[in-house]
Amino acid sequence: MNMELQIPPQHQDQQPGLESQMTPEPIYIRDDYAASGKLQDKIALITGGDSGIGRAVSVHFAREGADVAIVYMSSEEEDAQKTKTLVEAAGRRCLLIPGNLRDPSFCKQVIQTTVNTFHHINILVNNAAVQYPQQELTDIKDDDMRATFETNILAMFRLVKAALPHMGAFDSIINTTSVTSYRGSESLLDYSSTKGAITAFTRSLSQSLVDRSMRVNAVAPGPIWTPLIPASFDEEKVAKFGKDVPMERPGQPAEVAPAYVFLASDDASYITGQVIHVNGGTVINS
Repeated sequence: MNMELQIPPQHQDQQPGLESQMTPEPIYIRDDYAASGKLQDKIALITGGDSGIGRAVSVHFAREGADVAIVYMSSEEEDAQKTKTLVEAAGRRCLLIPGNLRDPSFCKQVIQTTVNTFHHINILVNNAAVQYPQQELTDIKDDDMRATFETNILAMFRLVKAALPHMGAFDSIINTTSVTSYRGSESLLDYSSTKGAITAFTRSLSQSLVDRSMRVNAVAPGPIWTPLIPASFDEEKVAKFGKDVPMERPGQPAEVAPAYVFLASDDASYITGQVIHVNGGTVINS
């Protein structure tokens, strides 16, 4: 499948954005993806699972045999319903949980709702994120900075804390960090700071849980074509998105999701505390 993208100028007014308003719409799974039951009858909880990387992970997990619970903002109901249809088309169950992860009580509710339906959790994917670009540190609004930290990293602490009593040996936690955790970003100071925290959280949590035979890893995407891009940047920047990496193009969600499948599966049984870099060839110190 050709993953080349021609992206015309475009912008969406509300984060995290809708896939149906993107031109072209992202590819969430390859037509020739060959599943092999790597996650058969597992229960996966995926935040931000309605669109972008989250949708791709949800669909790949379902193809590999997992039932999926997805967390999303209520404004993204259209995307969530489509993802639910895609998961169910793969023969698996899909639980939709709308709400705001900045609310600590909602984080607890997410776990309880998932456990009430599926009884346990085998795979927790902390993927939801927001970003509010500003060229100058002095332009970063306190409200946006709080929202970024609450959504991107504090929600991870709260979800993991609530989920651990319902997870056991050989279960897996996968966090979405970013290439900006390693190389920084002049216009995403608060966002890249949260992603650096996620990398450290992943490494520290892996050491904390290794005695329980639980694995904790992360994926650090580079420029991936998701709704967050047109919902974050102006039209001109969107049209140039991803052209500054060695592959000279943005990646598709379908090119990232298999990394999550690998980390969630027994193929990665000897891997914990690590980060997989899916970034189009940018070389960083990991």
